[in-house]
Amino acid sequence: MVMVVTVVVIALVFDYTNGFHDAANAIATSVSTRALTPRVALAMAAILNFVGAWLGVEVAKTIQGIIDIDGATGSSAADRAHALTIVLAALVGAITWNLITWYFGIPSSSSHALIGGIVGAGIASATTVEWSTLVDKVAIPMVLSPALGFFLAFGLMTAIMWIFRRAKPARVQRGFRASQTVSAAAMALGHGLQDAQKTMGIIVLALTAGGLHTTDDVPLWVIVASASAIAAGTYSGGFRIMRTLGRRIIELDPPKGFAAEATAASVLYVMAIGLHAPVSTTHTITSAIMGAGATKRFSAVRWGVAKGIVIAWIITMPAAAAVAAAFYFVARPFLP
Repeated sequence: MVMVVTVVVIALVFDYTNGFHDAANAIATSVSTRALTPRVALAMAAILNFVGAWLGVEVAKTIQGIIDIDGATGSSAADRAHALTIVLAALVGAITWNLITWYFGIPSSSSHALIGGIVGAGIASATTVEWSTLVDKVAIPMVLSPALGFFLAFGLMTAIMWIFRRAKPARVQRGFRASQTVSAAAMALGHGLQDAQKTMGIIVLALTAGGLHTTDDVPLWVIVASASAIAAGTYSGGFRIMRTLGRRIIELDPPKGFAAEATAASVLYVMAIGLHAPVSTTHTITSAIMGAGATKRFSAVRWGVAKGIVIAWIITMPAAAAVAAAFYFVARPFLP
């Protein structure tokens, strides 16, 4: 029981780091264009992250299905300790990578860090990894969501430029600055829908590993705890990454910010509600920002910064997996 509580608490710590790491996803463009002040934007994002966590649990069930934790869970205390160590190793891998990328202001994916940690711990412990689930629900959406974000944002921004081509620029800027309040709210809601569920999934894995849960249903207290932790983390900030998303990729104006946020939010809803896929909010909004910015001219996007972000995307899963595997091998000799 003590080990189960410890793992659950660490899972909520991951949820908290997810909140402050990914707070910029929802509000960076709105703050950059001065549609919202940072504190107002953070408060709004925190509240809507909490609300979004209540909109479904299918993504949480997908997270539970990446490895066969039941196969590693036996009836003895030693078996359960071993299974809980696997879950703990996954969390350590994800949290470590989150903190590294947060420190350097790199908008990497907390979602893929967690998934990488789960896979790394699963492989290291010889636990069955459900590769078909990983490919269908993670790998394909992982590639599809940023591609959709880029091209849909490019298309939406092109349409906005054509529709308002004869309007007064000052009026357009004011109108879209107000509209960004709505698009930022939609993005924050989508972030809660996606990311809080991932922590729910890992907590249910821990409960299953400890022999305290036998189905893939998510208990009410898990939803409340996960929603509260990600909301608290979101309100605590994320200004390092906010500067990268809001200013370093491209100089945003309100129409571009609206196009990026509206597109990214739509992709998140479709992936979570329609496909039950745990996609990265970071990848989606960053790609949408690039797509909206590219309508001005492709050279307006600072592709050097974008290249560094893409490299971080590529190495996130293997890096988190490596940390998780290393932690498992260090912890294994101390188990009963």
